[in-house]
Amino acid sequence: MSSAQEKLFSIKDIYALPEGERAELIDGQIYYMAPPSRRHQRITGELFAAIREYIQKKGGPCEVDIAPFAVFLNEHDRTYVEPDISVICDPDKLDDRGCNGAPDWILEVASPGSRQMDYFIKLFKYRSAGVREYWIVDPEKSRITVWNFESNHTEEFSFSDSVPAGIYEDLTINLSKLNI
Repeated sequence: MSSAQEKLFSIKDIYALPEGERAELIDGQIYYMAPPSRRHQRITGELFAAIREYIQKKGGPCEVDIAPFAVFLNEHDRTYVEPDISVICDPDKLDDRGCNGAPDWILEVASPGSRQMDYFIKLFKYRSAGVREYWIVDPEKSRITVWNFESNHTEEFSFSDSVPAGIYEDLTINLSKLNI
């Protein structure tokens, strides 16, 4: 008796989705994405604005992008993600399609439909792909979990804490001071 083989999808399958349908591809498996809530969008937008303002003032090669923004974590065509916010400091990783390789810093705003993906599947993929820092902003728990993969350190913060960005020496973000 032969076992059924699981179909592996590629980035071509992602690009062939009907207009308006969003999904991510991890190790050849498609994960469909529900539309984000209004609160999710406000948090994502405010974080993006704070990071963009900091990067514009600081100068340098880093760029911040907000979803939907394509990140191709590996050379093969079986992993494609759309982090809520991506900071890329190597301009050679960027082209018209998105980011080819690991961003330096990724922020995901957790929602009921993305919780398992953000805390488990993406955590592993981002770490193994070479992301330097990963934040999960969890509105349901009013908590921000920060993984600094370079120092192998994890820390949790409340929304009222000033959270230091590990890839920058002088950037802290306090969600309670943002318009969320």
